[in-house]
Amino acid sequence: MYEISELDSDEEVAFAAATFVLLSGELLKKPVKRNRRFWMSSLNKSRKKSNANDMLTNLRKEPSGNFENFCRMSAIDFEHLLSRIGLLIARQDTNMRESIPMQERLAVALRFFATGDSYSSLSFLFKFSKQTVSRCVDEVCKALIQELKKEIKLPENEDEWLAIAQGFQDQWNFPNCLGAIDGKHVLLQCPNNTITDDINNKGTVSVELLALVDAHYCFTFVDIGCQGQVFNNSSLFPKLKKDELKLPPDGNLPAFDEALPYVFLADPAFALSRHMMIPYPSSIEKECEKRIFNYRLSHARRVVENVFGVLASVFRVFRKPMMLQPEKVSNVTLACVLLHNFMRRSPTSVSSYTPPGTFDTEVDGKFVPGSWRKDESRTTSFMPLKKVARKPSEEGMTTRDSFAEYFNSSGKLPWQDEYC
Repeated sequence: MYEISELDSDEEVAFAAATFVLLSGELLKKPVKRNRRFWMSSLNKSRKKSNANDMLTNLRKEPSGNFENFCRMSAIDFEHLLSRIGLLIARQDTNMRESIPMQERLAVALRFFATGDSYSSLSFLFKFSKQTVSRCVDEVCKALIQELKKEIKLPENEDEWLAIAQGFQDQWNFPNCLGAIDGKHVLLQCPNNTITDDINNKGTVSVELLALVDAHYCFTFVDIGCQGQVFNNSSLFPKLKKDELKLPPDGNLPAFDEALPYVFLADPAFALSRHMMIPYPSSIEKECEKRIFNYRLSHARRVVENVFGVLASVFRVFRKPMMLQPEKVSNVTLACVLLHNFMRRSPTSVSSYTPPGTFDTEVDGKFVPGSWRKDESRTTSFMPLKKVARKPSEEGMTTRDSFAEYFNSSGKLPWQDEYC
């Protein structure tokens, strides 16, 4: 009979344990087999059968305005834009895959502006990855800014300023006016793990937009990204302060003896000065003359309110905070502002972009709201600037009193007493 001694048994147990440890270590070192990722998803592969180019072609064939609704511009202007920025956004095919055509690159950016849809949603619509959507939007924004930058032009001489002033006189019955100015916070929601300094005084994250608008609802100046006191930190303020804007000299008002400076119309977020008119404070607005001035200023300044309203109504990317980095929010905002001017001046897009009835009007002093107000959403990424009490200049107060006197004498409108 074979007998196992106690010593032999202990040695065998130790040997078995050592073998187990060694084998376990080898197994741990062995790489885990992973499923190989597809080079191209099944969704992207379906581009071979149908893609956004096919969709755009079909939209062009329909006479119902579907193309204009999809891209927010006419097919003619789409092709015109493509001819101007195509080389800036086109990419070459590689041995591994075909590039996204420049038509689709432009279309996906325009659709993002028009809807504010997430990149994931646009990925399903256009059948390429959300990373590609992101790159297309970013590249198209930069190309539009580069190519359309001349669409926004600040007057460079007295004659150009006087042409704007004539527009405000004819359209809004406010003489010596060089534009309506306003500022907005464009809210954003930073992606996770993002650190930003763009926190405004309301405690939210935003980029600041300062805009000057003419009597025909076009931007003449924009500054995006200025922080703090928006106007004072903009590139416009030092030029105005140093008298480098080449403004016209003081001019006589119709049937009024006193010559008054040419002015910009603003709200109480700005400081009253010789060239910047804001309303009288409500606390001292009891006099009829002051209320009439406030009505006339508000009436003429409504043009900038309408421009921001239309911008948010057509480009619904402004309906909610953009989940992008501040720099990209600035680029999207500037691209949409440039497209606004481009389409306002386009004979083929203006009728669909801002058809008759879009803007507010007045008939014998009766306010008629524009169609954009019916479509206005309560949730918008445009937030007003904080109104801060600022010390008015002596010249500013004198100038405002003179305008108030004019509006209550030779510059009086038949219906304005209703607002007294």
